[in-house]
Amino acid sequence: MTETVLLNAAWVVPVRPRGTVFEQHSVVIERGRITALLPTKVAQSRFQGVREVNLGHHVLLPGLINMHTHSPMTLLRGYADDRDMQSWLREDIWPLEARFVSPEFVADGSRLAIVEMIRAGTTCFNENYFFPDAIAAAADSAGMRACIGLPIIEMSTAWAETVDDCFARGMQLAESYASHSRLQFSLAPHAPYTVGDPTLERIATYSATQQMPVHMHLLETAWEVQQSLEQYGKSPLERLDANGLLDERLLAVHMTQLESSDIETLAQHHVNIVHCPESNLKLASGICPLVELLEAGINLCIGTDGAASNNDLDLLAEARAAALLAKGISNDATQPDAFTTLEMLTINAAHALGIEDTVGSIEADKAADLVALDLNQARTLPVHDVVSAIIYSAASAQFSDVWVAGRRLMKGGSLCTLDEADVLARAVNWGRRIAAGRTVA
Repeated sequence: MTETVLLNAAWVVPVRPRGTVFEQHSVVIERGRITALLPTKVAQSRFQGVREVNLGHHVLLPGLINMHTHSPMTLLRGYADDRDMQSWLREDIWPLEARFVSPEFVADGSRLAIVEMIRAGTTCFNENYFFPDAIAAAADSAGMRACIGLPIIEMSTAWAETVDDCFARGMQLAESYASHSRLQFSLAPHAPYTVGDPTLERIATYSATQQMPVHMHLLETAWEVQQSLEQYGKSPLERLDANGLLDERLLAVHMTQLESSDIETLAQHHVNIVHCPESNLKLASGICPLVELLEAGINLCIGTDGAASNNDLDLLAEARAAALLAKGISNDATQPDAFTTLEMLTINAAHALGIEDTVGSIEADKAADLVALDLNQARTLPVHDVVSAIIYSAASAQFSDVWVAGRRLMKGGSLCTLDEADVLARAVNWGRRIAAGRTVA
């Protein structure tokens, strides 16, 4: 017999209907899916004798979705800080990756990232890194939901020597997981300056025929725009438009170098934008005009970027940074409000990935991807406004319990699907290996 579980919480923020906050409500889970959201007393009367999880001081939320990660780069956290984007990438990160990136590196770094993300209330991540097979295996084993990027870059890497190899290996991997319920795949060209027009056109064709998202760094720095104008006589956005990539499947990451006319174009084509404020600030790349994008009706999501440029995978902290930064640069304290910011972490992200019928809100027949946040802590008391407490006050350490498709990944602060001690020990060992390599170099 399939077990029915009641999650009884002090508050439930289902995200849909918009603006709703329920007190003393229960989420009913059966077969890994949400079957009802009811007042706790009603649920207990209707479902007598079933297992109950009492979350008396907690708010229950849809699982958070990190819309831009390079999970294995947790192993490069703090390796090259206080550097500008081009120096950081070309002089520090790429040479180090050429030396150390391997299936073992990616697997260990991914597991470290997954530990951090589960502890931070993240149930799904949108990934872009080499050896996506190792990332997919790590996510699957841990019980996470993920969209795994199939890397496409016009340079030889440890993952693939040529663009043809990128496509062949990537599509083979995607096909091997075709029936998987938690893992999906995207085409992940690195950036306009590492992918030429013929490859962009090929990506657009694959995306259309396979209905796959395209996950790409875009308009991240002023240098990128200048380089494109000099080499192609077009801006990066104009190049993507000419090659058929501006549509609802595009997940455009960073977008700090936007003109007003660009915003109109993005809105017309229903492009999704992924805002990574902390990474952009740290690398002095620029600031994504969040308020203007919201006013244009563009679907906005939030990502942390990789730990090498953030330096953490804390979505609550990222969301707070996004909201406060937008208020400051727009001189409008009302935008974005706390609920709009929460939508970026949940339903907006699910929409961008094409899985909003499955996750992103607490509604009947959706997957039970849920997180419990303990508000009975000094920094979140008293609770005048639950959503305000989540966005502006709470720390990620206050997440106590996490479920993906009804499976519990964290219980009372203890991980259920990963050997955390082993994951951390491997990370320490990689730190020693990288440090030794740096000394030799």
